[in-house]
Amino acid sequence: ATGIVVANMIGSGIFITSGIITGMLPNSLWVILCWGAGGLLALLGALCYSELATRMPFEGGEYVYLSKLYHPIFGFLTGWISFIVGFSAPIAASAIGFSEYFFAGIDVDNISGNNIFILKKAISIVIVIVFTAIHYQGIRKGATIQNFLVVLKIVTILSIVIIGFTLGDPNWENISFNFTYSFKSEEIAIGTAMMLVMFSYSGWNASAYIAGEIKNPKKNITRSLVLGTVIVILLYLGINLFFLTALPFQELKNSIAIGEASSVELFGVWTGNIISLIIAVILLSSISAFIIIGPRIYYAMAKDNLFFSFAGKIHRKYEVPSLSILCQGMLALIFVVFSSLEQLLIYLYYALNIFPFLAVMGIFIARKRKIGEENAYKVIGYPVTPVIFLAGTLYLAIAAFINRPVESSAAIITVLIGIPIYYLWIKVRKTGLVN
Repeated sequence: ATGIVVANMIGSGIFITSGIITGMLPNSLWVILCWGAGGLLALLGALCYSELATRMPFEGGEYVYLSKLYHPIFGFLTGWISFIVGFSAPIAASAIGFSEYFFAGIDVDNISGNNIFILKKAISIVIVIVFTAIHYQGIRKGATIQNFLVVLKIVTILSIVIIGFTLGDPNWENISFNFTYSFKSEEIAIGTAMMLVMFSYSGWNASAYIAGEIKNPKKNITRSLVLGTVIVILLYLGINLFFLTALPFQELKNSIAIGEASSVELFGVWTGNIISLIIAVILLSSISAFIIIGPRIYYAMAKDNLFFSFAGKIHRKYEVPSLSILCQGMLALIFVVFSSLEQLLIYLYYALNIFPFLAVMGIFIARKRKIGEENAYKVIGYPVTPVIFLAGTLYLAIAAFINRPVESSAAIITVLIGIPIYYLWIKVRKTGLVN
């Protein structure tokens, strides 16, 4: 469960957002502060979800919480977003990220630009198909591969950081300690930077989605959420220090391939290419985690007659929601073929943070109704902990809308489209025309 949290959080985000963030902030100190503040917000969210998941230890995450605490339509909408955006799109984004880093690490000078584009798409498609097939064959086989990839991911990032600081020549003078800040000109810019930081931290609630399959949920859900989030915070801070000490701040601004640029500076071109290939492998564990989690939501929806019944069927041999896994894989392939990466990240962030906000608000309702009171883990620092999380998330949503109105509006529209679909679905279900 901890491995799923770590794998879900560490994806393409950390390796493509740090350079973009430097272009929005005054100096390197603010980069570190944003990553630290984002980690704190993610940890507060993980603590809140520990209480929700232990009060309602079932597969489905927010779908279960919002359905029970508010109204089934909210559960339907979070499942709707999960199906359309929440898991299929990140699977596609990580697959695209894999192909980008893979080709950055090999010699492709003799291949034309059009052929490179086709090869990148083809490799992304193959990766989605392979990992969908792996997890189709059962949670045990999938978990074995998942755990291996998570260990590889952690070892790799630690190695990059440790070797960079010991064998490389980091320049600590690149880290500025200037707190200069103009609220009028930079407040929204910092909010946008934090938005990208939180995208990289998304996944801190991952093990809550498989709560019904975790032994001793009261203890292990809390441990997995908190431990997984803390591990990622430390890794993110470490690798950002590596980036910031490798190159002057001005040279890092708006550099998307920041991992390669930093590695080339400290170790040379050959090592930079090797690290690009390693990062490509790292992204595989994120794809694997997304494929594990998503189908459990569609399964929970189908059991409540809010999704096609095939999604609720368990494979006789492999004991997984096999058709949900296949359906998710096909949607991810569509994203791979037709989408680019940059706008997808903003769209994903906005769509994915609406429902965790509502879920954490639900803690107050759950306590009032005493839902799952006997087995609940009581969140530390209540009510301050959920209030800080809610305030921070709301601020980022406002900043995101001001800075990226098109992508943010697209996310809101996607959610709103689900409302008439819900009522149409209920009406059609009553007629018995769908099954």
